Amino acid sequence: MTEKLLGPLRTRPWPERWLTRVLGAALSGAAYLLCLPWDLRNRPGTTGSVTETTSVTVLGAVLLGVALLLLAAYLGRRDALAWPLLLVAGPPAALMYLSFHSHPEPPDAAVWPLTWAFFTLVVAAGVLIATAVARRYRAADWASSPGSGDSGDSWDSSDEALSLARWW
Repeated sequence: MTEKLLGPLRTRPWPERWLTRVLGAALSGAAYLLCLPWDLRNRPGTTGSVTETTSVTVLGAVLLGVALLLLAAYLGRRDALAWPLLLVAGPPAALMYLSFHSHPEPPDAAVWPLTWAFFTLVVAAGVLIATAVARRYRAADWASSPGSGDSGDSWDSSDEALSLARWW
């Protein structure tokens, strides 16, 4: 059972591989929807106030970050390097874009494209870092893949770089 949950996806049958990937994308989208409100715009704190407040809470942002990092680490440990980026960072970025785009602002105050780009880059960087860290903790038997050119007894960062270069 542990092999099925923690083993590399490349050794699993394709329906299980794709079901895991779809489930990962659904979980990242659900985490975004549960942790952040749909309308992300700032609003006046009270009626007639000149100071604005946001509907995003610190707890929601922290929970979303933790959920996405854990999901990225899990998928990064099991799958190729690019999949966690697409599966974990993609759905929140798309949902954030839809959220910002569905609440149009006057043209002079439309800073949402910059906000969306910044937070998409932050989430993507976090996912890539979590994926890279998780890949370091793979079991030694995962390290040697067919056609990688090594005998399986030694694996270092240069072998991983060559393997990643071949994959890209």
